[in-house]
Amino acid sequence: MPIQPFQVEVPEAALEDLRRRLERTRFPAPFDDADWSQGIPAAVLRDFVEYWMTDYDWRREEAKLNAFDQGVTEARGERLHFFHVRSPEPDALPIVLTHGWPGSPVEFQAVLGPLSDPVRYGGDPGDAFHVVCPSMPGYGFSGPTSQRGVDVHVVADAVADLMKELGYGRYVAQGGDWGALVTRRLGEAYPERLAGIHVNMLFAMPADLADPAVWEGVTTSEQEAFAAAGARVADGTGYMAIQSTRPQTLAYGLTDSPTGLLAWILEKFYAWSDCQGDLESVYTKDQLLTNVMHYWLTDTAGSAARLYKESARAGTSATDPWSGQVDVPTGYARYPMEMLQTPRVWAERHYNLVHLADIDRGGHFAAFEQPERFVEDLRAFARQHCRP
Repeated sequence: MPIQPFQVEVPEAALEDLRRRLERTRFPAPFDDADWSQGIPAAVLRDFVEYWMTDYDWRREEAKLNAFDQGVTEARGERLHFFHVRSPEPDALPIVLTHGWPGSPVEFQAVLGPLSDPVRYGGDPGDAFHVVCPSMPGYGFSGPTSQRGVDVHVVADAVADLMKELGYGRYVAQGGDWGALVTRRLGEAYPERLAGIHVNMLFAMPADLADPAVWEGVTTSEQEAFAAAGARVADGTGYMAIQSTRPQTLAYGLTDSPTGLLAWILEKFYAWSDCQGDLESVYTKDQLLTNVMHYWLTDTAGSAARLYKESARAGTSATDPWSGQVDVPTGYARYPMEMLQTPRVWAERHYNLVHLADIDRGGHFAAFEQPERFVEDLRAFARQHCRP
């Protein structure tokens, strides 16, 4: 279908239904869970649920989303929703920003303005971008998906189709988490369209980490960062096993219980962010709940999880071997609390790595956690390697 304008307009009945469900939340029996070692503590979750019921204002958040131009179209047989923030600068460079799980375009909300209109934020007009920020097929207002086989490569193809439909023949792609895999695939499969790619999670894992040869050229600090990241997530991949094998079973609980969905998502934001044990030192409750609402209001918790199953089936998931090559200019921002700390030499074997920046703060949700640092690094990469 052709591109159509879109505005977020949630029926009041959906919000009333949410309130009733939150009021009837049945919490587990009391347990000594003051820390996060067994999952999100009851006291933390109760606090968020209470705020969601009494203080959170979806209509205010909805208006913030609708302050940006949006559209919907169909790509690769699936509905595709996107934000499209055109720059006032005529020579702006197009860029597509792709989120991951359990995120949404909310991750990029704070950077859309600075990227598209740098002058308004005290920057250089030469750094301007026309920004496209899709909801991945199966996620948020793009979903749920309607067919089998929608793996991460299909998502990348859909994003490429969208950029072509918008008239952007040459652009930059940026992403983290699934968005990093989408971005990698765009650079690999559509090099003639890409001015460059930029990621904050770079996938280039050697097939055999026990082989001493793969560690040649890896610095001591990179080895330490890689080991520390591995230790942080050693017991935190159960969600991936479930979503890669039985996403439909999981979907019943996450679709029926807003509290269950909130717990499933908040736990990952706590574990993967550079928050020093305090989520609200990095995010507001409103930001976190608006992200969760992208899954709740659209009934996409199941189809979002299904991306893991379909990608595992296709051999395109984050943990599958990859021997491809990205020849377009590649930028990599390493945030200290990111789960994957890829050494330079590993990246250089598969990417045309022209920009590597070690950022002093931040974790998995780079643009969400550290919008200023994210914008500054992305501008530097594009200025030096992607612009004419």
